[in-house]
Amino acid sequence: MTGARRALLRAAAACLTMGTLCIAPAASHAADAPGTDSITPAERLIFTTDHLHGVAAQTELDYAMVDSAQPSRNADVVKVLVVSADNVKGDAQVSDHSGSVPLPNGGLQCNPVIIYFLERDITEMQGLTGGQRRYFQQRLRLALAAGPRIESVTTESGGKSVNAHRIVVQPYLNDPNAQRFPQYTAKRYTFLLADDVPGQVLLIRTDVPGANNDFTHPAHTESLSFQSVLRKLPTPDKAPLKSSNAPRASR
Repeated sequence: MTGARRALLRAAAACLTMGTLCIAPAASHAADAPGTDSITPAERLIFTTDHLHGVAAQTELDYAMVDSAQPSRNADVVKVLVVSADNVKGDAQVSDHSGSVPLPNGGLQCNPVIIYFLERDITEMQGLTGGQRRYFQQRLRLALAAGPRIESVTTESGGKSVNAHRIVVQPYLNDPNAQRFPQYTAKRYTFLLADDVPGQVLLIRTDVPGANNDFTHPAHTESLSFQSVLRKLPTPDKAPLKSSNAPRASR
């Protein structure tokens, strides 16, 4: 077993012990394919890439969380505070309208906003279907461990063209157990990551298709998109600085 695989499994075990998603996909993938030790490119891009590398200490990354089921409600602002430069201490903090959101990540290097979104989604799926939390965790892990395609795409951020990587998975498709909640069987997860965006997470989105598997008119959509960056935040004993003019992600 490679060192990368061992590290990934240790991180997954730590996260599962603490009840979070993180990325045990690798553990299941290794069990299904003996002798296969490599982390899939999708797993690496989403979970083990150092997304916060190059981000200065006391930098805040702001994301908009939008739920189509609540059209009259303003987007929730999800904030990631990078406490140490490059997040070298793994001490980045996540908060939303409810306040600080603890997210044990098992030592993973990824932007913690990814874990935030996926944990939120799993909690919602559990509530909507009455299913077991571990089932939804496992299906998403297996979908990413199966080696989904990574597309190179061009999108916009702050009115500028940005090169990005897109990963799309449908964790419940072709799973017999998903017949218990047919309206969510085709649910689609889209990850859009860009090196030139601070924190590298441009967009994470889920779509539940409408009638006849219509994704053009989805029945439900949730998205988290990069909005702005506030650099060089003061320490608590200093006066606050104004936000910089940072790009907003297109959705």
